[in-house]
Amino acid sequence: MFAGHVGAGLAIGSVERRINVGVFIFAAVLIDFILWLFVLFGWESVIIPADYTATHQPDFVFPLSHGLLAATAWSVLAGAAAFLYYQRLERTRFRPAALIAAAVFSHWLLDALVHTPELPVMGAQSVKLGLGLWQNMAAALLVEAIIAAAGLYLFLSGAGLSRARNHGLTMLCLVVIASTVMGMTVAPPPPSVNAMAATSLITIAAVCSLAGWLGRRPR
Repeated sequence: MFAGHVGAGLAIGSVERRINVGVFIFAAVLIDFILWLFVLFGWESVIIPADYTATHQPDFVFPLSHGLLAATAWSVLAGAAAFLYYQRLERTRFRPAALIAAAVFSHWLLDALVHTPELPVMGAQSVKLGLGLWQNMAAALLVEAIIAAAGLYLFLSGAGLSRARNHGLTMLCLVVIASTVMGMTVAPPPPSVNAMAATSLITIAAVCSLAGWLGRRPR
């Protein structure tokens, strides 16, 4: 899931307009960013199975990024970092900090919806969770597109952006949705796990940066 996480970031960003929406989108994909960094460092692993062309689903071993306990910890740390960073907001900074923490944890909730039971509660050998919506890929992609579209609608409704920025952010979301659909249906297997990790990190950085630039409120 990627488009759904972007939609969640947009929706949460619509609640707190003082913080650039790119921050909320990055918070919503932070756990994946951590995953791919950890894959490159060799701390977590991803296996591209032989039937990848049919399923488009790698096998993950990711307790440090996607475990329930780990996701909770990353959420708390992100919220604490936001609380310390946004000192200019003084007494009201608890609100954006809590929303950033919620955006981080939303990632685990959405992943639990689509992944098969592979999200560990704690360590790699602990109980694994997942509702497995990806087993019905058409339904999973429809749900993801709805989340992305709803998040975009909520954010644009009160953003006060120019028409050009509205159109730009809409186009970005459409590209993200289309890329997600293609990645889960017709994309060929990646050449290597490291290439998959590097491409994912670049994509996250590019989408968050573009969304942050397009979603800037007029001064």
